[in-house]
Amino acid sequence: MPLAAQAQDKPKWTLVIHGGAGIIEKGRVTPEQEKGIAAGLNAALDAGSKVLAGGGSSLDAVQAAVQVLEDDPHFNAGRGAVFTWDGRNELDAAIMDGRNRAAGSVAGVTTTRHPVAAARAVMEKSPHVMLSGAGADQFAREQGLEQVENSWFATPERRKQLDKMKANDKLGWFDVDLKYGTVGAVAMDGEGHVAAATSTGGLTGKRWGRIGDAPIIGAGTYADDRACAVSATGAGEFFIREGVTHEICARVRFKGESLQQAAETVMAEVKALGGTGGVILTGSNGEMAWTFNTPGMYRGKASSNGDRLVAFYGDDK
Repeated sequence: MPLAAQAQDKPKWTLVIHGGAGIIEKGRVTPEQEKGIAAGLNAALDAGSKVLAGGGSSLDAVQAAVQVLEDDPHFNAGRGAVFTWDGRNELDAAIMDGRNRAAGSVAGVTTTRHPVAAARAVMEKSPHVMLSGAGADQFAREQGLEQVENSWFATPERRKQLDKMKANDKLGWFDVDLKYGTVGAVAMDGEGHVAAATSTGGLTGKRWGRIGDAPIIGAGTYADDRACAVSATGAGEFFIREGVTHEICARVRFKGESLQQAAETVMAEVKALGGTGGVILTGSNGEMAWTFNTPGMYRGKASSNGDRLVAFYGDDK
């Protein structure tokens, strides 16, 4: 399910986004859901494209795109995040700058409206890469980031998914609704720098402070001007074990593989381990790509060359 290779001149900027992968098939997604999800993806593309078209940085663009998706209840990030076993919303996010491989991430935040903004603050305002739990929220408050009650993130649909899981002990940790609604964005700016950002509510019914791949640098999020920027979505434990996003960048950097080739090779290894999901990519040469081993992935792309696409299903071009 590759994105067709770009045949035109190198664009001045590129932007690729995702809103999760999984059992996303025609007939399983209602027309109303399709409309809302498409509107959310288009709004995120608009936000990121506006930054890039105005000469802004890839870092600002991916943050802008992801914050739109964090506020959209159609996706499992920010508002609309899934519930933990204890009926709370715990949020993870990461951001990375391909210029110097600076990175920041947060895990298990519960009151910071935009986890991706907290991740960027960790990167730029602290000596650390990753903060978690109450400490991450405290740091976000000290940085003046908007705080909300944990109930702000909750939606009735996500509550139903938790209730469904608790009522059926045959459902596994990855089975509720069979969709990983993690959101992410990758971009190349007019200076040729790439950046990546990812944000998620994790898994329905997660326990014991479980953390997936999204905030793990090199697993769910990675950016390096020498290779590419990657954001992942899927069954996080497998992405952590494979080191998916760093592995893809390493293949591009050291073997000279195309983004599509590297992504497909690594995702085949994830599948061999038993994991499902997908990745989005862009490089400092303007190449854009995505691949997924699930029936669908909510995704979109835009560029200065006029590329513009929002797609859901495996056969969407």
